[in-house]
Amino acid sequence: MYYRRISVWKSVDWLTIGLYILMIVAGWFSICGASYEYNSAGLFDPAGRPGSQLIWMGTALAVIFVILMLDKDFFETFSYPIYGAVFLLLVATIFLAPDIKGSRSWLVFGPLRIQPAEFAKFATALAVAKLMNSYNFNLFTFRNFSLVLLLILAPMACVVMQKETGTALVFLAFGLMLYREGMSGYILLASVCAVTFFVIVMKYNDMMLGITPVGELIVASLTLIITLFLVLYLCRDRLAVRIMLYVLGAALAGGLLISFYLPVNFVWIIVGVIGLTVLMLIFLSLKNLAWSYALIALFAVASIGFMLSVDYVFNDMLEPHQQQRIRVSLGLEDDPGGAGYNVNQSKIAIGSGGLLGKGFLNGTQTKLKYVPEQDTDFIFCTVGEEFGFVGSFCVLFLFGAMIIRLVSLAERQDTRFGRVYGYCVASIFFFHLVINIGMVLGLTPVIGIPLPFFSYGGSSLWGFTILLFIFLRIDAKRNMVYR
Repeated sequence: MYYRRISVWKSVDWLTIGLYILMIVAGWFSICGASYEYNSAGLFDPAGRPGSQLIWMGTALAVIFVILMLDKDFFETFSYPIYGAVFLLLVATIFLAPDIKGSRSWLVFGPLRIQPAEFAKFATALAVAKLMNSYNFNLFTFRNFSLVLLLILAPMACVVMQKETGTALVFLAFGLMLYREGMSGYILLASVCAVTFFVIVMKYNDMMLGITPVGELIVASLTLIITLFLVLYLCRDRLAVRIMLYVLGAALAGGLLISFYLPVNFVWIIVGVIGLTVLMLIFLSLKNLAWSYALIALFAVASIGFMLSVDYVFNDMLEPHQQQRIRVSLGLEDDPGGAGYNVNQSKIAIGSGGLLGKGFLNGTQTKLKYVPEQDTDFIFCTVGEEFGFVGSFCVLFLFGAMIIRLVSLAERQDTRFGRVYGYCVASIFFFHLVINIGMVLGLTPVIGIPLPFFSYGGSSLWGFTILLFIFLRIDAKRNMVYR
């Protein structure tokens, strides 16, 4: 038996490369539509954004060539040094970067600006994949799970300190990879609950039933319902559920009776019932030596703690402009001339495109600069205005095909390193797509993250290109053919 090496150009996945080329070309035309002015020097002028993006596209092709020419084991071998170098660059950026629009995330070298946070994505993915590919690695031990979280949260914290909260949130995408690798679905449930509870408290806490805030009442009730459901589903303990339902009924009846004479905050009645439930679950956990009871109790305590901390997090930890954007997104304020201006104008631009759009370079909303950041974070509104529903659908189809293909490639990897890294790549692209399109359509708060391969910017294009082609180089390791 022997093997022969096949050229990387024959084993690399050309379907994915084809999708990549289509997307960067479509992205360039979108940038042209968003930034071109009729009195400018032309689309190919290096001084303009279309011409500048062409230069970045050319350098990206050179980066691709270098990546594919590297040794098949290069990225696995040097995962930790790459992560360490990028992390140090992130730390340096906090202190060295100038203040640009309230953010210290750009290193400036003359006319060149680099955003290290864009490179932290592939560096983190490499380090996490390297760790999880370690011999006899078990994600479910406290030590290993903590190390994985540390690798993810350390660069995330640096990006937050640069006041780039939107980019920092992208690191949450690694949770999708962890779920694929066996992380409990209940952690994912906790994440969904956190987002849901935050929205409910923010949206309904100003509504009152007597002295009872409606938002907290809903969250406390949901917490109790989910807790009892988990006890029934995980622990199969019908008796415990029945006891707590009796306690809940008695507490609510007592609260209603007292409310005829004194104002009653029913939130604290339900919180009290949850407290008794937690005590009972801890007792059952110790009695039966079953960790499931204790974990459910932890969920209940964390949920109530999170509910009570929403006001503090929102008012004391978020920047004023972030608070304003969230209020507008949740419909708490109508600010079409302020925080809601971007989204309002974006929806007008997309809606005006109709079925087939107004045509290339004929978008009035973009030409007249009604949409701020129209060639970066809000680039999709240009697609909608100039190419209409059909063009928007084609763009979403390309992204969908890309993500599905990445998942397929990840599943066929013969090493855990390749599979984990592949799912990291797919998760990051998915997160960017959902949040960016959600921003443009007013479905999610405006947090300022680019649309991969479409938004203007060299750091963004390089970051996503390196992220993608490292995976394609890892996948091309299948070039060892046995005879």
